[in-house]
Amino acid sequence: MSNFSLSPLFRRSIGFDRLNDLFDYAMQSDTPNYPLYNIEKTGEHNYRIVVATSGFNPEQLEIKLENQVLTITGKSVEEKSDTSVEFLHKGIADRSFKLSLRLDEHIEVQRADYEHGLLKIDLQRIIPEEKLPRHIPIGRKGNELLDSPKTE
Repeated sequence: MSNFSLSPLFRRSIGFDRLNDLFDYAMQSDTPNYPLYNIEKTGEHNYRIVVATSGFNPEQLEIKLENQVLTITGKSVEEKSDTSVEFLHKGIADRSFKLSLRLDEHIEVQRADYEHGLLKIDLQRIIPEEKLPRHIPIGRKGNELLDSPKTE
């Protein structure tokens, strides 16, 4: 019997569980594996996406948020290759990328920083007051029952 891991389902979503969308996405065979990235929970309502973007400078990177989909794009600058160099192994990726992550409706992008080849995007869950849990009293209001008809 083989083990089945659901962790691939949660790599692409932050802050919510929409299992149907996640299963559909996980079943796609063209899931990108470049660039490498982490999704971190830094507090009760705070998250951070860290994308390894070595070889890119901030001018080559673009972050867009549209319809709750955060898209991070890196555009590689085509440099003329040195014809006197012969690669015995070329493991450093130097290609453009597009990484899309679906965000929950209450997740907001707070800021983005670029340092030491890592793009860091801070997110925060901001829940509107009407969506917060509230205490519902049971039974009495003063000495009277709630919703009980008054008798005269």
